[in-house]
Amino acid sequence: MDDRKSTQEKVVRLLLLIGILFLPLIYVLSPWLNFANYHLPIWANGLGIGTLVLSLWLFWRSHHDLGKNWSSTLQIREGHTLTTSGVYQNIRHPMYASVLLLCIAQALLLPNLIAGLSGFIGFSIAYATRVDREEMLLSSFGDEYEAYRQRTKRLVPYLF
Repeated sequence: MDDRKSTQEKVVRLLLLIGILFLPLIYVLSPWLNFANYHLPIWANGLGIGTLVLSLWLFWRSHHDLGKNWSSTLQIREGHTLTTSGVYQNIRHPMYASVLLLCIAQALLLPNLIAGLSGFIGFSIAYATRVDREEMLLSSFGDEYEAYRQRTKRLVPYLF
């Protein structure tokens, strides 16, 4: 099954686009969501910018470390190898971690209940529906992947 074409995958990608791109753009470019504004202290902007930079670096680094193993679909291709170095040394799903950081940055930079928090909704749905399927590497890499799972965290190193 090509997960890029499944209805569930299309809905998940659409929700991510709405939460991380479209609603923030509507907030920035129009007054339509102003009814949901709230106040954040000025330090939240600096923290948001720092979190955004970290998110972008982690996203780039995770793609770089995967190299030819990267795919937007949840598939194992011929010649696929298990990546356990770089950012994958401590985190099994650094791309999801980078999107989580992006959602945190969005909430810190957009003081609006809808635009600021909408990324978390899309991310939560994507994470809940995809991350267990990404653990399919266990069936392809067996004991090697199980050992990797035992020494790494899914999303946040050293916590959970």
